[in-house]
Amino acid sequence: MDRPDALFWNLPSESLQSQLEATQAGLSQQEAHARSARFGPNTLRDQGERPLLIQYLSHFKNPLVLVLLAASAVSALTGEITGFVIIWAIVLMSVTLDFFQEYRAGRAADQLKKTVAVRATVLRDGHSQDIPIADLVPGDVVLLAAGDLIPADSRLLEAKDFFINQSLLTGESYPVEKHARELPAPAADLSQAENAVFMGTSVISGMAKAMVCRTGADTAVGNIAESLMVKPPPTAFELGTQSFGMLIMRLTFLLVLFVFLINAFFHRPFLESFLFAIALAVGLTPELLPMVITVTLSRGALRMAKKQVIVKRLAAIHNLGSMDVLCTDKTGTLTEGHIQLERHLDAQGNDSAQVLQLAYLNSYFETGLKSPLDDAILEHKEIDASSWRKIDEVPFDFERRRVSVLVDQGEKRLLVVKGSPEDILKLSTQYAVGEAQGAQPLDEKALASIQALHDSLEREGFKVLGIAWRPVALDHPHAVVDDETELIFAGFAAFLDPPKASAAHALKALAADGVIVKIVTGDSELVTRYVCDQLGMPVAGVLTGSEIQQMDDPTLAVRVREANLLCRVTPAQKNRVILSLKAQGHTVGYLGDGINDAPSLHSADVGLSVDSAADVA
Repeated sequence: MDRPDALFWNLPSESLQSQLEATQAGLSQQEAHARSARFGPNTLRDQGERPLLIQYLSHFKNPLVLVLLAASAVSALTGEITGFVIIWAIVLMSVTLDFFQEYRAGRAADQLKKTVAVRATVLRDGHSQDIPIADLVPGDVVLLAAGDLIPADSRLLEAKDFFINQSLLTGESYPVEKHARELPAPAADLSQAENAVFMGTSVISGMAKAMVCRTGADTAVGNIAESLMVKPPPTAFELGTQSFGMLIMRLTFLLVLFVFLINAFFHRPFLESFLFAIALAVGLTPELLPMVITVTLSRGALRMAKKQVIVKRLAAIHNLGSMDVLCTDKTGTLTEGHIQLERHLDAQGNDSAQVLQLAYLNSYFETGLKSPLDDAILEHKEIDASSWRKIDEVPFDFERRRVSVLVDQGEKRLLVVKGSPEDILKLSTQYAVGEAQGAQPLDEKALASIQALHDSLEREGFKVLGIAWRPVALDHPHAVVDDETELIFAGFAAFLDPPKASAAHALKALAADGVIVKIVTGDSELVTRYVCDQLGMPVAGVLTGSEIQQMDDPTLAVRVREANLLCRVTPAQKNRVILSLKAQGHTVGYLGDGINDAPSLHSADVGLSVDSAADVA
């Protein structure tokens, strides 16, 4: 078989299956084993892993080590074999300790990866079975359902109400719907490939069957992992060590040259003057300094390990201690990452049980795309939906930005609509007054009042949904898009992602240590301001992704120095912000856990992540 083109989503289905020598019935076990031997495991780690010898030798690039090796060479040339042996012994001990610590930390990180679920449902020999994701090969047919992780870059064969969250790769904040069909026009980018799914993304809703096209390092996420194999910018510790090493080299050279010239001026014997200068050079070189640095950092790493912190690189300990700017995401780091329904208000701004009940009925009977907002609504289990039954549904889509369910209670039948407040209000002609489902015309005055309520909720950092309903005839059989008219606006459901209880204390401790915290997030300014207010973090300045996009590097350097709130930023802009801060002489830390955070973790002086982070991060 031939390896499919990188833009496999543009190929006709028959041509792709012909290249893969596969059918929709899947592969046989024998063929799968043969392909596994050819293509290797469906993993990211194996690609780019340097041999242990190369990893070990790379530790000799430390400037201080190079100075010592130069001094040992001079000692050997001048017959000082004892000095040569002692210096080499010290260098080898230092380098070996450094290498061993990093190797052990790397193996510990590998153990963390094994805690992640790594199985997929695949068709083999005509029937479905669960196998490790690492065993998938091009040509395999996988079965996907809501909640699954996409195990490899694949082309869809069948799809029903299939929505994917691919924000980890594209930065899109909303799920996208995928279809099993040919593209009307060639797509040059994976974000436009609506007939393909990619490794590392996740299924939000629906079911699908897909044919694996590219695995391991050949996948889109594998390309990101490969890009991270490039040497990162030097850290503050490396720059400091290099600077100190160069200082010693310059001082040694100047002193040796000075002593040699003085001896020559007084007509001392040339060989005696030269040997004295060499002895001075060796004496000025701090032979034990690399050893002292390595041992000290190793002890620090062991102490941190006892607190369940894995130090991947020893230099990170020094960087962490000297960090003066910490860039952090908001969701899941400063907040719990768990959205809660905080308020349910009618059009007058009063708490409304009716709004909660209508929102609950909509989310309870919705079978299409469910979001974290639906989960937050359904946590209100005190609502009793047993007397209601579902008749029909108009599923959510990102053009309409709403979902409607037709429900019946015997005596009445309602169309309940939930979605974007702006769209819900446009479709409403009345608004509810009180809990008795009485309604008043939605005139300009009422609309302005409701819009002001909406704006005030957003200023408090709430994510807001509009809730509306419409009575229909008891024999109304189906729900269609055209039914979403002349609605009665019920009110708003307002959600919050609460700040972590420990975040406020951590921010105060960082401020006390002189560390400037900058929140770098893809969320909106209003929501982020609310979180900052809750955590007691003053906002010194705000910078948005759209503004960053228009700035050159000098302008960005000035603005990013002043702002501590950076909102609606893309992964590339996050990385650009970090590099700008580093260029100004700051020691920058970055706290993140997603694939999009990986380049920033790579570029920062010290990258901080957690055991539940994405694999590449």
